[in-house]
Amino acid sequence: MANKEIFDSFSMFANTFSYMGVPISRDIEAADLVVMGIPYDLATTGRAGTRHGPQAVRRASGNLRWEEKRWPWTFNAFDKLDVIDYGDVEFAPGDSAEAVETIIKHVGNVHKHGKKTLCFGGDHFVTLPQLRAVHQSHGTVALVQFDAHTDTYEESAEYDHGGMFYTAPKENLIDPAHSIQIGIRTEYSPDADIKVIDAAAANDMACADIVAAIKQRVGDMPVYLTFDIDCLDPAYAPGTGTPVVGGMTTDKALKILRGLAGMNIVAADVVEVAPAYDHADITALAGATVGLELVYLMASVAE
Repeated sequence: MANKEIFDSFSMFANTFSYMGVPISRDIEAADLVVMGIPYDLATTGRAGTRHGPQAVRRASGNLRWEEKRWPWTFNAFDKLDVIDYGDVEFAPGDSAEAVETIIKHVGNVHKHGKKTLCFGGDHFVTLPQLRAVHQSHGTVALVQFDAHTDTYEESAEYDHGGMFYTAPKENLIDPAHSIQIGIRTEYSPDADIKVIDAAAANDMACADIVAAIKQRVGDMPVYLTFDIDCLDPAYAPGTGTPVVGGMTTDKALKILRGLAGMNIVAADVVEVAPAYDHADITALAGATVGLELVYLMASVAE
């Protein structure tokens, strides 16, 4: 694979312009997986600043480049997948409608070429236009959501990072009967169509049991996996707009993700990294590491 050439230099501090040092390119045909930044935070209801998330995650990923293969995986994902960093999508500042159309255009084009996407936000609203783009090629998908909030709030405004998963089922973008949310620790209905494993339960459950619940719920559907960094407890991810105490540890989240190896993840994102509230890049590094686990998950089904 061409990506092997990028690891000739493993600097953790120099030339960290792209995620994991992969080529900066918009040659979709040459890629299996396209990494994309979505610097949008106009739907934020708390502390703004996630527009700087993609930059912070890319810089933090330099700390992960030295390892030939990610522990404890037994292979190098970049031997199995050709990965490119597409850069950030751009839109007129303050124009949410244009941002939505731009995201759909760029993400949709990747999937029309039969490739997968890993996007870094940005606030969590960006998942909705991504789902619309993915739907064009994959139809209705199962949603696996790691989050402190359900984001199913009916009262949300049109551009609001708290209502995407109220809208998505209505547009038939996701199938609630095959979707699941992990780590929730704000108000939710136990009778909701989307299954919830709240943070209190998740913190008490074995990782294997959570993995089993996710796989049972998803079945054989294609999966969109979204990871809101506030799923993690603020001790592990302070740099986010709406932190909620009582979340999972980074270790537990990573173990659950690794347990999903072999699942048909067609698209994924990591959102809500707000570096202005971070300390020592703790949150950015968590976001970069979650992203790398997602790369390995997608590689785990590559031939």
